[in-house]
Amino acid sequence: MAFPSTQFPDATGHFGRFGGMFVPETLMAPLQELAAAYEQVKADPAFRRELDALLSDYVGRPTPLYFAERWTKALGGARIYLKREDLLHTGAHKINNAIGQILLAKRLGKTRIIAETGAGQHGVATATVCARFGMECVVYMGQVDMERQALNVARMRLMGAEVRAVTAGQATLKEAVNEAMRDWVASVDHTHYILGSALGSHPFPMIVRDFHRVIGLEARRQILEKEGRLPDLLVACVGGGSNAIGLFHPFLGDPDVRMLGIEAGGDGIIPERHAARFQGGKLGVLQGTKTWLLANDDGQIQLTHSVSAGLDYAAVGPEHAFLQESGRVQYNFATDAEALAAFKQLAHTEGIIPALESAHAMAGVIKVAPTLSSDQIIIANLSGRGDKDVEQAAKYLLG
Repeated sequence: MAFPSTQFPDATGHFGRFGGMFVPETLMAPLQELAAAYEQVKADPAFRRELDALLSDYVGRPTPLYFAERWTKALGGARIYLKREDLLHTGAHKINNAIGQILLAKRLGKTRIIAETGAGQHGVATATVCARFGMECVVYMGQVDMERQALNVARMRLMGAEVRAVTAGQATLKEAVNEAMRDWVASVDHTHYILGSALGSHPFPMIVRDFHRVIGLEARRQILEKEGRLPDLLVACVGGGSNAIGLFHPFLGDPDVRMLGIEAGGDGIIPERHAARFQGGKLGVLQGTKTWLLANDDGQIQLTHSVSAGLDYAAVGPEHAFLQESGRVQYNFATDAEALAAFKQLAHTEGIIPALESAHAMAGVIKVAPTLSSDQIIIANLSGRGDKDVEQAAKYLLG
């Protein structure tokens, strides 16, 4: 796996006016230690070899780039390829970052791992790598998310992780992050926090992005092999934004490749009934970073809603905020109803059941593919499989 050379973030962790380090003083030193360790391992061939071997033999990379022939015919318009991150060990892209970060934790001499999770896939990935490397694992998860993702809770516990329910506030992802950060402040001498998305204080947005760039690097190579040229459009769902930035980043220097991020539109763009930060959001600071977020006129963080637990978060990763403001990436949204329709349509036409998070990206494809010509190419990131969501989706789709 190659690590990027890029001007963003800068030395202070900023992507333009976004990002930075907005954390308690007790976390400044460990974050700086983490940033320094990461700079060392980026230049260490032995680290890259160990990571690449695990990604290949344990995680299951490279993932296929699959031409969705029947879905393409059903929609008309552009040729649709799916980047099959759902076929990875644990069932989602989250394992890319978890593997990379636990290797970092080893370098730092940490013996205990904590994480937060919404949809549960990052929690499962973290529990997986902790079992693989014999480390203590604690995962914080909102009580609401634990109920709608009971299967993933069972998977985490089966691998030896302690799953701690968070009942404060909305009892979803934001509150889980709060509890994980409180734990880290109190235990940082022996604990590493494997943050699950391209969020939080520097250096996490950079680290998570870099460990997920493998998605876009593979897709770039694969589409050149299959079609002899780059795609016209990339599509990915955006919660914190890890799967999207992983796909987008290797293509940012290609001006003819458009990029579309799909946020969670929930019940529509109604205050506290969606999680589409670029639809009526504002600049603010949340959980360590300056970014675009959903807040009321008094600056209080608003409640959010999405049928997908992994997109149900009030802020977006700072690099996405930068890319949106610069105009390099466009961001739209899909409602719960649109995501559920895409969930069903992909299952019917291709025999692939996507995660509800990924179904938002598929809903974006449904909207845009028919507007393009048949000689144009879309790559959509199928960031996770939908086993975890079948019971919940069936309540809506099967009555």
